Amino acid sequence: MNPAPLLRLHGVVKRFGGLTATDHATFDVLTGEVHALIGPNGAGKTTLIHQISGALAPDAGRIEFDGRDVTGLPMHARVLGGLARSYQITSIFRRLSVLDNLALAVQARSGSSLRLWARAREERARYEQAAAVAQRVGLGARLGALAGALAHGEQRQLEVGLALATQPKLLLLDEPMAGMGPEESEQMVHLLQSLRGELTLLLVEHDMDAVFRLADRISTLVSGRIIASGSPQTIREHPEVKRAYLGDEMEEVSA
Repeated sequence: MNPAPLLRLHGVVKRFGGLTATDHATFDVLTGEVHALIGPNGAGKTTLIHQISGALAPDAGRIEFDGRDVTGLPMHARVLGGLARSYQITSIFRRLSVLDNLALAVQARSGSSLRLWARAREERARYEQAAAVAQRVGLGARLGALAGALAHGEQRQLEVGLALATQPKLLLLDEPMAGMGPEESEQMVHLLQSLRGELTLLLVEHDMDAVFRLADRISTLVSGRIIASGSPQTIREHPEVKRAYLGDEMEEVSA
């Protein structure tokens, strides 16, 4: 039996003046899969992720998550429902430690009280959970390091950890390999591979080698419209995708 869609987009439209950033975008993400969203610069990928996360409201269309229409829900309500994201540009508290960053994310998820009588017990539990997340994303040895002093790749790992601390059902990742060198990118690929089966991933990424290694299915966005969705092999061979975006890079990736 095929898994049910966890996320469904139906005809999602977003306009900025005379520019149509997303043009009746329609696709779904199946429960438990790694789904990649690819396309050229300016295709509308980040705008679409903003709408899925609740940072932007669509002008038309519908977004369903976990069987519920979330089109009108604010971002924090979607996070509480299990939909979290990381950003294309890191969004961490640079003057706080790795552990404190993650503890704040755990607190945001749990809504724990800071009343004096409960504070010690709740803080201990929060920090234990935060340390476990740090270990999960490869930062277990960096708990006391200031987030702003981390290497770029470590900051992206922390950002994934901040999203994981909310215990999401679906994690939106906006170019997690952006600005990374080969070694850092490889570490991120291994981290994302390790999450397979634990939660559903929707990945926006320009690194096609990483996309074809990670994705179960791929959707291609061009000029705000989804022109193809399918397995990596289907996308490799799709003539319109080749023409509109990947071209000869397909052969380089598959070689």
